[in-house]
Amino acid sequence: MMNNREPRIVVIGGGTGMPVLLRGLKNLPIELTALVTVADDGGSTGRIRNEMAIPAPGDIRNVIAALSEVEPMLIQLFQHRFSIGNDLSGHSMGNLLLAAMTSITGDFYTGIKEISRVLNVKGDIIPISNENMTLHAEMQDGTVVAGESNIPLVNKRIKRVFLNPEDVQPLPNAVKAIEEADLVVISPGSLFTSIMPNLIIPQIDSAIRQAKSKVVYVCNVMTQYGETTGFSAADHVQAIFDHVGDGSVGSIVVHNEPIDLSIREVYAEENAEPVVYDTERLLSMGLKIIEGDIIDHNRSMLRHDTNKIAKLLYSLI
Repeated sequence: MMNNREPRIVVIGGGTGMPVLLRGLKNLPIELTALVTVADDGGSTGRIRNEMAIPAPGDIRNVIAALSEVEPMLIQLFQHRFSIGNDLSGHSMGNLLLAAMTSITGDFYTGIKEISRVLNVKGDIIPISNENMTLHAEMQDGTVVAGESNIPLVNKRIKRVFLNPEDVQPLPNAVKAIEEADLVVISPGSLFTSIMPNLIIPQIDSAIRQAKSKVVYVCNVMTQYGETTGFSAADHVQAIFDHVGDGSVGSIVVHNEPIDLSIREVYAEENAEPVVYDTERLLSMGLKIIEGDIIDHNRSMLRHDTNKIAKLLYSLI
């Protein structure tokens, strides 16, 4: 790159898909930044949000674990979830540490930086905002559902999602990271509840639309019941266009190999099915399609292969 600096890759997302991408990317010669959702409101995260009025720590915790370079036992401790029936029941140790560090430093982002330093995190982790926010969804029938964890439960077609407050401010470093990136990656994950809350924040949406670098979306391999039932790959991208703007994504990464019948049967029990890659429609939307066998065949649940997808994304720079 110019001035012999390492290329800058920014990954935007949350949920289970984002850490998979990050584990592979952290081993490459890049400047890596993760912009992480803070709209989750379920389980331990929701209880801490309500009691301390801080942004959701759960997705941040998982990203810290993915990017950390310490002894496995320390990460096991950080990710430990209490199961005994007492006041700590259901809480994750990492969530409690993030809450404690926020209290000590007086700032959620500063708390993240301090824990990242202690756990030897490779790359920068930036919450998409330092503010407490709530995700809402307007359904096709006009009903409105509040709360990230509640949205999939109603099992209705989602028309749009929005935040409360709507004028929530992103961290300046998050906007700057997108503006200076050599590649912006929108990670796989729950489209409306993990990915979209990042993209619709004022200034983040415009930074993505005006990005000088390539913006690539790593598409989900399977649909998600109550959220993207029946969605094709083009439907996923169209939802992003509807919320952020036409042309906001330039490329899409898709898995192009058949899914084993045994795995499809497991997902069918959850009313999920493989995402159909409607190539002609994707091309008509102006997208560059990047195909490959990018799942981990050694796992019983479908996950992107962390090293395959990292190498593929690095090749785009």
